[in-house]
Amino acid sequence: MTEHSKDEAVTLEKTDDAAGVEGAESATAQPGSGGGARRMLLAALTAAAIVLAGLVGVGVYDKVERDGAEAARTEALQAAEEQAVAMLAYDHATVDEQVAAASDGLTGDFRDEYTNLMKNVIAPGAKEKAITVQVSVQASSVVSAEADRAVTLLFLNQITTSSVNPEAVSSGSRVRVELEKHDGRWLVSRLTPI
Repeated sequence: MTEHSKDEAVTLEKTDDAAGVEGAESATAQPGSGGGARRMLLAALTAAAIVLAGLVGVGVYDKVERDGAEAARTEALQAAEEQAVAMLAYDHATVDEQVAAASDGLTGDFRDEYTNLMKNVIAPGAKEKAITVQVSVQASSVVSAEADRAVTLLFLNQITTSSVNPEAVSSGSRVRVELEKHDGRWLVSRLTPI
């Protein structure tokens, strides 16, 4: 091989090597090539998985919130009905015991207000005039409910008898009952006649 032929061979090898490197670089850089396409597919699948996980998380959270609100509606309404009857119905012979039992279903400040009113005003009058009040819930509904707070509206019927008026007197009333959930129990935080 002549020296000129050797130089041509070396030049051809260098050119072939350079073309191979450029070919490898362009194969990596081009989106249509195998390696780039795999990376793009992997990135797209990862993004889709993240979006799907987020959607599932939001869906589960919404369901838990809806179920909690629905349970709150049912439980709070039942507690409001029972507690309104316990608070407003009394018999002159057992009024003190009834006040103590009813106050167990009330929150702190409202419990104090209710107990003071019943012991200092209602109970003495009930004992003096032999007053008995029966209460029944005619209709009820939930105004608003969250997991730990609720507002209800009750339509009540009250039948009152006394030594002064032994014939039963019936009257209707509406009350707004606000409740709070404490330690798993719905307690009345406010009862307001409407």
